[in-house]
Amino acid sequence: MIEDTHGHRTLRRLTVLLILAGVFVMPVWTAWAKAPDRPYVVLGGQGFSVEIASTETARARGLMFRTRLAADHGMLFIYPDAQPRNFWMKNTLIPLDILFFDAQRRLINITADALPCTADPCATYPSSGPAKYVLELHAGTAQKLGIEPGNRLRIRR
Repeated sequence: MIEDTHGHRTLRRLTVLLILAGVFVMPVWTAWAKAPDRPYVVLGGQGFSVEIASTETARARGLMFRTRLAADHGMLFIYPDAQPRNFWMKNTLIPLDILFFDAQRRLINITADALPCTADPCATYPSSGPAKYVLELHAGTAQKLGIEPGNRLRIRR
């Protein structure tokens, strides 16, 4: 009988702990589960989680001062209009692929493996035509996926 009593006490303690965990953990879990998904893009059959740079300040900062970028992450620059764009790698610490897209989200051109700028003046990387969207991905991604001009970019916010 002592084992039964002890077993019942253990079961009661476990039940109380589970109830308390539910009271404190479930609200946090529920809030996390309802958080909006991060925007992503699909290109070359691959999805990428992206940060959106749609303001002048965000576009000017871009991926500056970052020391790493996950293989399935990037930054999408969105401009109010399509026009020739020039990018540079000043204060950007990681090599990137820079992909320029027109207003219909068709790939115009790629600057592959753009290296961090180590001396002023920094090299610039232009679009070959009017661009409304620019996607920066980890260097080598475009070649690895076989991405080429004419490919379409899909955006989900």
